[in-house]
Amino acid sequence: MKKQFLSFTSVALLLSLVMLSSCKKDEEATKNYANVLVTHASPDAPGVDLLISDAKQNTSALNYPLNTGYLQVEAGTRNIKVNVAGTPTSVINKDLTLEKDKNYSVFAIDSVSKLSALVLTDDLTAPASGKAHIRFIHLAPNSPQVDFSVLGGSVDFTNKSFKDYTAFTPVDAGTYTISVEFTQTQSFFAALPGINLQAGKIYTVFTKGLIGATGAQILGAEIIVNK
Repeated sequence: MKKQFLSFTSVALLLSLVMLSSCKKDEEATKNYANVLVTHASPDAPGVDLLISDAKQNTSALNYPLNTGYLQVEAGTRNIKVNVAGTPTSVINKDLTLEKDKNYSVFAIDSVSKLSALVLTDDLTAPASGKAHIRFIHLAPNSPQVDFSVLGGSVDFTNKSFKDYTAFTPVDAGTYTISVEFTQTQSFFAALPGINLQAGKIYTVFTKGLIGATGAQILGAEIIVNK
């Protein structure tokens, strides 16, 4: 009788574990998610940690001008913190409302003394056949207005001030030089030569750095492959 009792107990425990596991899977299946990409675009800021609802997302410091890639985040209102790496000091603390299945880019921008967040909703609709999509963002804090061009690709945007951005714009797939010039003087200051814009892919190009800086903080441009 004792052995039979233990057998019934074991079966009951096993069934409970199976039901608990099933409930957890059902709960996970019903959750809604958004995707969030965070870019460190503050040229004189130190490496940072990213926290979403106080859960740290990175295992090592996110350094300028790198990004996290898209992170799956539960939809709803979520608190986003950007902390100085390895410390509880938050340089950005912002609540974001994230919608189900939508994609977002969060850029940590400006000089370290005025650090803030630029939040964009990313339209990652697939480009038409033979096309890529590209957008531009001006994130060099002390730069005047700039013009962006995909040379030979018939894509030009002019008079963009700091924090201005464009929509994702179609361009024929191909290899191009992407150039940035100061609007007023038409003097070139950055180029990304030999950029292969692949059919079906989606890209973001942003200006970075500071006028008068050297080394890693020098004025230039960076490209992100969104999809």
